[in-house]
Order: sequence, then C-alpha cells, then structure tokens
Amino acid sequence: MAKRHFHHKGFTLIEVMVAVMIVSVVIAALLQLRGDTTGRFLQLKKMLHENQYKSFLISSDAKYGFESSRTTLKTLAGDFRLNSTLRRRLKAQKVKLSYDTIDDTRSEGMVFEMGKTSLKSKEFSFSLIRVRAR
Repeated sequence: MAKRHFHHKGFTLIEVMVAVMIVSVVIAALLQLRGDTTGRFLQLKKMLHENQYKSFLISSDAKYGFESSRTTLKTLAGDFRLNSTLRRRLKAQKVKLSYDTIDDTRSEGMVFEMGKTSLKSKEFSFSLIRVRAR
C-alpha cells in the first residue's frame, strides 16, 4: 500500500476558531472602552453646564441671591453675552432661588449677614454661602 502525503494550503478549524476568539475579545474590549468614554463625556458635559449656571448666580449683581424667588436662568445670565441658542435654552430652564439667613451680626453700625442661597431646577440643584455687609 502506498503512503499518501497531503499538503495542506489553508488553516485548520482550530486555528480559525482561535483567531475568531482573539478578534472577538479585542472587539469586546473596544466596545467597553467606547461605552466608558461616552459615559465620562456625558458626565463632563453635565458638570460644565452646572458650573456655568453656578457662575451666573455668583456673578450676578446684588439683586439676586439674597431673596427667595422664581426666575429663569436667562434672567440670571442677563449681564453675560450669550449666543441665541444658549439664550433660548436658558429661557426654558425654570429655577427656584431660596435664601436662608445663617447669621446676622451687628457691629459698630455695620451689619454682616451670612446666608445660604440655593438654586434648584428639575435637572440640578446647588447651594452657596453668601456674605454681605450693610
């Protein structure tokens, strides 16, 4: 009986399965990385907007922050130059300002008032301590 020699010009089934497994692990890792990056981006975007809203309250003149009222973020940002898209978005953002006096100290004709201003909306809320001399 003559021996037959087979010369294979291709991959075996095991080699193909190993290659598919390696590629699938790499793709799964890339998808996980993309998901994490998207989540972080959305968190940073939310933080950026909240910090922008805080700056409107901090830098607004004395007429806001020392009383309780309902207003829009557009009103708070009245002293800023804003593009029309942002101005429309801020106009739709209704907020509630509340002010609570923490301490009221009188000294030699001066009154130092310390209070907590809270800004609340459906999407976010934050507070800051304010001091004024009268």
